Amino acid sequence: MSIAARDPKRVAEVFAQLWGGEAFPFPPVSDNGWIAVAGDARGTALEVYPADVVLREADGDADAYGEATGQVAYSASHGAVATSLDLDAVMAICAREGWPAKYRKRGGMFGVVEVWIEGRQMMEILTPQMQDEYLASMSLETWGRMRDAMAASQGASA
Repeated sequence: MSIAARDPKRVAEVFAQLWGGEAFPFPPVSDNGWIAVAGDARGTALEVYPADVVLREADGDADAYGEATGQVAYSASHGAVATSLDLDAVMAICAREGWPAKYRKRGGMFGVVEVWIEGRQMMEILTPQMQDEYLASMSLETWGRMRDAMAASQGASA
C-alpha cells in the first residue's frame, strides 16, 4: 500500500515504530519517497510519497512513475493497519506527532484508532484486541447478513 504525506520520512518512521520495523529511503517514484517495512512473515510494507506526487502510467514496457503536481488534497484512500502496540501506546505516538486520533467502533463490529496523519490522511490502526474483533467480523456470512438487513430495512421503508 502507499499513501501521501507532507513529511514522507517522518510518516514512514512512525509506521515502522507501530510495526517494530524500520524505515528506508524509497526513490523509485520520488526523490523523497520512503518505505516502512514491518519485517514480518507477510512482507508488510507501506510506501510514503510526498503529498503532491501522483502515479502515472508509463508508455510501453516501463514502470509507472511519479509526477509532482503541486496539489495537496484529502483522499478517500485509507487502510486498516495492524500493530502489536496497545491503545495507550498508539495514542501516545499520535499525540507526540500532533495527529488527531480517537477510538471508534466500526459498524458495531470492530474497534479502530482513527488516525489523521498530518491532519489530512486517515488510517485505521488496530491493536491486537481490535484485530481479533476485525477478523471475527470480516466474513462473507457477516457481510451477507448486513446486506440482507439493509435490503429488508429499505423494503420496509418503501
